[in-house]
Amino acid sequence: MRHYLYLIIDIATIFVPFFFSFHPRIKFHKKCKAFFPAMVLSGCTYLSWDIYFTVQGIWGFNPDYLMALRIWQLPIEELLFFVCIPFACVFSHYTLIAISPQGGLSRGMTNLISAFLALILVLMIVLFFDKTYTAFNAFFTLTILIVTFISKPNLLRRFYIAWGLLILPFLMVNGVLTGSLIDAPIVWYNDAENLGIRIFTIPVEDVFYGMGLVLLNILLTETFLPKALKYRAR
Repeated sequence: MRHYLYLIIDIATIFVPFFFSFHPRIKFHKKCKAFFPAMVLSGCTYLSWDIYFTVQGIWGFNPDYLMALRIWQLPIEELLFFVCIPFACVFSHYTLIAISPQGGLSRGMTNLISAFLALILVLMIVLFFDKTYTAFNAFFTLTILIVTFISKPNLLRRFYIAWGLLILPFLMVNGVLTGSLIDAPIVWYNDAENLGIRIFTIPVEDVFYGMGLVLLNILLTETFLPKALKYRAR
């Protein structure tokens, strides 16, 4: 059972969202033609530096909690992470929209949060340029944030609410992956390449990592969605 723990976490993350995606009020399954290419594109993007960071020893994986199968230097469970986590989070984003179609932050509040996040990310890049995970993660998340702010600013009005609600379950999953409640971490980090600041066992940078990953998936889904709906209407 121990060797399947990461796999169990992946499956547990997606289990409920998958079945509720067919709920008549949510109908997330109808967005899958847009979500799946978004997930593949964002997954390939994140996996490219996941592989590099693994090879460079910036982070790594504990074989005690993994199956033996590896692809591109990564355990298969890590690849599934970029399927299960985005699916669960993007599903949650659209579920909130279905529950509260008129909900969302004001434009002023959205701009304020965006400016604050951009400032934090810029400071992380400038002040900690020598910390590979910190600087690269901040740069990548900042780029996604700026592109979203320019191309689809209204998306952020709902995203910030969704991410605020998703942070807790995301940290719970990430907490187990980084060693909370278990004998050793499933995913270990080289603290020489990050700030060394932990939320329990979670590197503080992971909050921005998760935000960038989820936002990129939603941004790409929204980009592909009109084409998917047009194709289905034929």
